[in-house]
Parts: sequence; structure tokens; C-alpha cells
Amino acid sequence: MLHYPAAPPSDPVDDDVDAPAEAFLPRYLARIGYAGPVAPTLEVLAALQAAHIAAIPFEAIDALTGAGIDIGAPAVDAKLIGQRRGGYCFEQNSLFLRALLAIGFDAEGLLGRVRWMLPDDAPPTPRTHMVVRVRLGGRPWLADVGFGAAVPPRPLAMDSEEPQPTRHESYRVVRQGDAWQVAASIEGAWRTLYRLDHVAPPAIDYELGNWYTSAHPDSHFRHQLIAARTTAEARYGLRDNRLTVRLIDGRIDRRYLSADEIERALAEIFLLPVRPHWRSVIERAATAEIVG
Repeated sequence: MLHYPAAPPSDPVDDDVDAPAEAFLPRYLARIGYAGPVAPTLEVLAALQAAHIAAIPFEAIDALTGAGIDIGAPAVDAKLIGQRRGGYCFEQNSLFLRALLAIGFDAEGLLGRVRWMLPDDAPPTPRTHMVVRVRLGGRPWLADVGFGAAVPPRPLAMDSEEPQPTRHESYRVVRQGDAWQVAASIEGAWRTLYRLDHVAPPAIDYELGNWYTSAHPDSHFRHQLIAARTTAEARYGLRDNRLTVRLIDGRIDRRYLSADEIERALAEIFLLPVRPHWRSVIERAATAEIVG
């Protein structure tokens, strides 16, 4: 049996939604448990990325319950910082981008088309994934804290097509005309995560992507309970009632959970403050039949 992380000490909820703008960065750094140097360097970028994906889980439960997802800065701060919730790419990477800008990084958002688990000849998908591009010394780096169980655990150089190893998988960023294709080496095969556009989009494009992802009936977030968290030691992924743990030494543990076990995993593994109104979607997830 593989080791699952124990529940962390219960931290008080930060309900100061009216905190002044200058308090944003300290609140964010406290939320991810980061107390290191704060400067626009590659080392700091990598440390912040690792701390963020370990502290703030990937989840889209508000899309599943029908509560909706607001990606405005006040709503994201209230949810991910104040309520100690998780979120998906538009929430996670917009929060990360604002923190990087507050530190002084040269950073901007990009949009891409998710290609995860799709054949190469599959029809185009909508632009529904946000990432962050950071320029350091004129060199572009991809920083992503919002791609669930396959999220890159460190910044990826965007000007090299060579494999880039991490503590987990190796990644590759390949330029294809005006786009980049980002892939991960998983179980011996390169699997495309997403294709990124070259130009930073206007804000309305994020709103449209977020609407599709959170509200369109074809979005899998409207039908599946999904959570993920990546630490230095392991990746934890929940898809309905199937919990998968991938350790960095290559061991993989998969198991199916009851409703009570799903609720406990959300709290203890994914660090979420479980809400009573989630119970109906948790019970539905516990009866799911997962294919693939």
C-alpha cells in the first residue's frame, strides 16, 4: 500500500476579501507556504511554481455542482486564497500571473487548445487552457500551474525542442508555425497536452473559454468529479471514484473509492474544505464506471 499524505494542520480561513491591493502578494505567498526569496529570477519562478501546485489543488467542483466559476480577480482571490479552495486553469494561472507581475516578472497569459488523450488527427478543440509565458533575459519560459494531474512541475524553456526532464515526467515544447505543442513522456510515449497560440489574447477570450469549460454541456467538468495535486514526491489524481497515485520512483497505485472515501480524499489528499452541498455529486461519482 502506498503512502498517502496525512491531512495538514487546519489553517484559519482568510476571509479578508477587502484587503488592500498591496496585501495581495503576502496573502498569496502565505497561501502557497512560500517564504523564500522574492525576485524575478528563474530559481524563484521554479520555486513558486512547485509551491503553488503542491498547496492549491486542481478542481472544478463548482462547474459540476452548477455553481458556476467567476474568473474575476476578486472572486479568484476569495476562493483560492480566502476559502482555501482549488480551481482550474483560468483561476490558477490568472492568480499565478498576477503574483508574478507583483514580484516584477515580465509575464503574460497565453491560450491553447487542449489535446490531452486525443489522437493527433482529432478535430480542433476550443481554446480552453490558459498558461503563463515568462521572459527572463530575453528567453521565454512556459509556467503552468493549472493542468491537473499532468501539470508541468517546473518552468519549461520555450526556445528548445529537446526533452526537459523534471522530478516527474519529461516534457517537450515544439514550435509549429505560430503555435507551440507541449507534450509529456508518459509510460514511454510522448503525449500531447495542448497547443498554444503565439499571441497573448484579449481578456474576453478568457471569459469565453471559461464559459465553455464551466458551462457548456460538452465540457467534461460538467460531468466528472476531478481533482489533482502534485508534490515533490508524487502526483495525486481523482477522477470520479478512481484515485491514482504516481510516485517519482515509478510506482503507481489505483483504487476505487466509496462516497465517504472520496470525501475524505478531497479533504486529506487534495486539501479541500469539503462543503455539505458537494455530497450529491460525490455520491454520484462513487457510482461511476470509468473507461480508460
